Amino acid sequence: MPRDLHKTEPHPVAFVGAGPGDPDLLTVKALRALQTADVVIHDRLVSADILALVGAHTRLRNAGKEGFGPSLTQDAINSMIVDEALTRARVVRLKSGDPTVFGRLDEELDAVTDAGLNYTVLPGLTSASAAVAALGQSLTKRGRNTAVRLITGHDMQGYADHDWRALARDGEVAAIYMAKKAARFIQGRLLMHGASPAIPVTIVENASRPDQRIVAATLATLPAAIADAAMTGPALLMYGLAPRDAAITALPHVQEMI
Repeated sequence: MPRDLHKTEPHPVAFVGAGPGDPDLLTVKALRALQTADVVIHDRLVSADILALVGAHTRLRNAGKEGFGPSLTQDAINSMIVDEALTRARVVRLKSGDPTVFGRLDEELDAVTDAGLNYTVLPGLTSASAAVAALGQSLTKRGRNTAVRLITGHDMQGYADHDWRALARDGEVAAIYMAKKAARFIQGRLLMHGASPAIPVTIVENASRPDQRIVAATLATLPAAIADAAMTGPALLMYGLAPRDAAITALPHVQEMI
């Protein structure tokens, strides 16, 4: 059968990193994609300031997932992306941070390619970079650590297991995503494998956003610090790092600066 030359091919699905929340940290390519999209399928953690940048006629669809909370299934999200793309809409799948870091990117790329669709990936600034910048620290430092871990506090099976013995060594640094609820589990595993209770652990909530908070703790005080701070926003645990700024206000279990 002759190909219908008047029938346009579906547009590639754009998997776009929204960065940690500050719209000024979007890449130029990401902003262009948002302003030319027909539909933006976004995660729960994408900030309202970034969603406000989409084109005037762009439809927004929430595909939020929440660890240990109510969520769309991954299959439902995959179907949403594919169904929209097959209408020949310009689809942006907008993910908080960088889509390649704990963003379930592979599952969604598989769904898109299985449907015969093309895609493009536009990386974004991962939240660990924004969080460590807020501390005035580096993820790596000569004489301290030659590697850094990006790990998650929980996965599909529950609390995530890691090489705790290696992480417990002096000088190790890790950015631990999705770890608020797993803080006591992480503390216990690290102490069990020889980590010092005095190792600094800093919690950065809403990194890069106007309501950013930095809570300085140690491994010994970590669960109590999180409980006292009553955090409701997305937070990263920066294991092995303390804020450079010492002028912070002491609370019973927590030191905090905004």
